Amino acid sequence: MLIDADKIKWVWVDLDDTLWDFERNSLESLKKLYSHYRLQDYFSSPEEFCDKYLEVNHALWADYNVGKITRDYLMRERFSRPLSQAGYPLTDSTWKEFSDYYLDRLGECTLTVEGAHDLLRRLRARGFRIGIISNGFKEVQYRKLQSAGLTELIDCVTLSDEIGVNKPDRRLFDHALSKAGATAAESIIVGDNPATDVQGGLNAGWEVIYFNRNGAHAPVPGVATVTSLNEID
Repeated sequence: MLIDADKIKWVWVDLDDTLWDFERNSLESLKKLYSHYRLQDYFSSPEEFCDKYLEVNHALWADYNVGKITRDYLMRERFSRPLSQAGYPLTDSTWKEFSDYYLDRLGECTLTVEGAHDLLRRLRARGFRIGIISNGFKEVQYRKLQSAGLTELIDCVTLSDEIGVNKPDRRLFDHALSKAGATAAESIIVGDNPATDVQGGLNAGWEVIYFNRNGAHAPVPGVATVTSLNEID
């Protein structure tokens, strides 16, 4: 899918599961946490722990993205709930200790989505400026970019933490434009999440490319779609 260089100057890309392989990196980090804290006494396997955590985390992120819960509530509950349900002896600081360990491991991970580096290099070779727009936490997003070797390919990073609102809220998109000195008419977003990336881009008046990775999800009617980053040029 060719991006119109006569019109588009800024290509904004979601980070997690669009460029940086959050799913695989998160599982790797959770398994390290499972081993480090000897959770085998509370969960039958690393896979069971990961499944319980991910079930809770997914539901919390859905609420966080639309402003129903706070950042601190999400970070606390995503560990406290599965640990409590498994009978782990919680203290007031347990969730923070687990969260810090998990985010530290996450920031060290290097796995990217297939074609991520090549996509950014192709776009830069065509003269586009490249921005990241992400709902992730500032403690770890910059480390992800650095660990994965993506930092030098990015011109601007905009995080929800900067202003306290998340995609799909158009205020985050407007903030990105202000930070970069760009306009909506010359911006396009590439992202894997229909509810945050696609809807957010549409809300803000941007062009949108939906990255439906490997065609695993339902298409979004009326929105340009690719199933591989290699399709974008």
